[in-house]
Amino acid sequence: MIIAQITTTIIFIGALALIFSEKVNRVIVAMLGALLISIFGMIFSFYDSDQMLAAIDLKTIGLLMGMMIIVSMLEPTGFFEYIALYTSKISKGKPVKLLILFGTITTVLSMFLDNATTVVLIAPITIMICEIIGLNSTPYLMAEALLSDTGGAATLIGDPPNVLIGSAANLTFNDFIVHSLPIVIVCWFTALIMLRFLFRKELAVIPEKYEVLKDINPKDAIKDKKAIRYVFGVLFIAIIFFLIQEKLRIIPAMIALGAAAIALAFVRPDVKLVLKRIDWSVLIFFTCLFIMVGGLKAAGVLNYLTSAFYLLSGVASRWLGLCIIWVVAGFSAVIDNVPITIAMIPVIQGLAARGIDVSPFWWALVFGAGFGGNATIIGSTANIIVVSLSEKTKYPITSKVWNKRGLPVMVATCLVASFLYLLTF
Repeated sequence: MIIAQITTTIIFIGALALIFSEKVNRVIVAMLGALLISIFGMIFSFYDSDQMLAAIDLKTIGLLMGMMIIVSMLEPTGFFEYIALYTSKISKGKPVKLLILFGTITTVLSMFLDNATTVVLIAPITIMICEIIGLNSTPYLMAEALLSDTGGAATLIGDPPNVLIGSAANLTFNDFIVHSLPIVIVCWFTALIMLRFLFRKELAVIPEKYEVLKDINPKDAIKDKKAIRYVFGVLFIAIIFFLIQEKLRIIPAMIALGAAAIALAFVRPDVKLVLKRIDWSVLIFFTCLFIMVGGLKAAGVLNYLTSAFYLLSGVASRWLGLCIIWVVAGFSAVIDNVPITIAMIPVIQGLAARGIDVSPFWWALVFGAGFGGNATIIGSTANIIVVSLSEKTKYPITSKVWNKRGLPVMVATCLVASFLYLLTF
């Protein structure tokens, strides 16, 4: 069994080291990692096909797929272009106001839609607007990524780690509103203040070509008003169902998939195009990670981590929660918050099996994964997206640029979250 544990650990760590390398495709690496762990599991008789299927969290996959379908129907309507153009006009060319507005709009959307998808849709328009009026797009792109990552931790559907945690811990939409949202709001304002200070030089530049935007009518970007009304109507009803899901005893995945089905029935788009716009690579990536972590659990590797945290729990539960926040935040900065979240979930479940009240630890995991990803480019998918888009502009975002701004924001938000965590839990 020791050989199996060492082998699965090496495969998992090796896969994580390669997953976020710019030279390889992370989906291919995750698929190969899942395949190797599965093969060794069958060879050493500790991980069979039934266990592999059981390790895949279909509730998470279903929730993500349902929300992706809804976003994919909203994408071609011109709604996101309208929001970006309207935001730029009401800023009246003031860089600080533009930063606040772009960051706020992206955050609000990210609380109800996947933050990576929201950034994909908003960031290109942000770059276009900055080029038109003659501004450096770096502060605005980084604000959109950092603030959406921070704000996304507020709701069940706002960030992939939240979806994972909610499914594993049976947390409802209301649980996140009550326990996570208040702390995230304070951390969000902290991040915004930090960004205003860290980009003070760039935000002091007044755009000379703002007059060009005065002739642009944001309403011209709208391509399908009827579809927008239908999709937002269905999304509003879905959110209501999320709020009362506990009383109805409906899982979030069923609500999301049901909402997607109803939206498809009303809008009647080309289903092939809708399915084509879904980011299947994300769903495959999550599935492979579930299989890999399931192999680690079956081999008994995660028991060592559980035992380590169990020893720490003898000191004080609150300090163990703080430890989780900073350990997860640290790993999220160098690995990505999704793999570390998937790996930590069975560890916390193991603590629960040993009789420890783990309810506060789930929120520590939420804050650590949500805020830790801000530190580096590879910390979250949204970060990677804005950096790749910036490479086509005059102001590409390098690791040095990101670390000088993202790392201080991560540290500040984690410090605030730690303080509020001690007060709350």
